Amino acid sequence: MGTQAKLILMRHGQSLWNKENLFTGWVDIPLSSEGIEEALRAGRKMSSWQIDVIFASSLLRAQMTAMLVMSEHKADRMPVIVHSDNEFQKNCFEIHDAKIQEKIIPVYCAWQLNERMYGDLQGLNKQETMDKYGPEQVKMWRRSYDVAPPGGESLKMTADRVIPFFKSHIYPILRAGKNVFVSAHGNSLRAILMFLMQLSSDEVVHLELATGEPIVLIENNGFWVKES
Repeated sequence: MGTQAKLILMRHGQSLWNKENLFTGWVDIPLSSEGIEEALRAGRKMSSWQIDVIFASSLLRAQMTAMLVMSEHKADRMPVIVHSDNEFQKNCFEIHDAKIQEKIIPVYCAWQLNERMYGDLQGLNKQETMDKYGPEQVKMWRRSYDVAPPGGESLKMTADRVIPFFKSHIYPILRAGKNVFVSAHGNSLRAILMFLMQLSSDEVVHLELATGEPIVLIENNGFWVKES
């Protein structure tokens, strides 16, 4: 790697369903007012950090978080979502001023970075679900590595889509010496951290990620470590 690149990971701010203690998964819920404030506080913390490329999941709460963070940024550059699913979209969203193009921070939105899909639990109250099935069963669905909730994904299944995407789309940008900001979800970010920090399946399920708190990683002699 020519220059030491930074990877900034952040779990989105509190969503409306986080606030209501509901299983969210892939249901496309926006941030709560508290989540908006969390994202803005993170943005102020990150306001002087160099950010070259942004990735977010396809879900609104992650995209809102990324844009709110960047609304506090001091650099004379602006985040722009890249729409490139087909040639028609590429042409429609093309920028025709080279000076403006240089001020753009590309934002790529990818379903592969989405939260773990919770299947039949989506929309259910977490406490009521524990009352119905028992706390041990719900803990197994939420905190085991390879047990999926009914109709949903396990953390292993989530990692199986997140890690290949990270290797093919994000890691090459880091290798080129550019700083990448990823705004995503607790479980998709756990998968990235498991891969980069070589965590075991037991270690990763006990990894807690606070909402709206940036985690900065740098590569040191082939190992990725958290920057203090």
